[in-house]
Amino acid sequence: MAGFVNYIKESFGELKHDVSWPTMAEAQSLTILVAVFSTVFSIAIWGVDTVFSKVISYYFHLIN
Repeated sequence: MAGFVNYIKESFGELKHDVSWPTMAEAQSLTILVAVFSTVFSIAIWGVDTVFSKVISYYFHLIN
């Protein structure tokens, strides 16, 4: 148990002293960047899914 407590203390110490945290402005700009890319990627996935759905529906319509 003492090893676990020591691990937790060292982890918090490392987060406090050794990690370089971004500034608030940098964090905000990176958050916006992630939101934009996530939106673009989800729209691209939706488009590919829609096209595949139409192709599969057309294929099954042809074989019937």
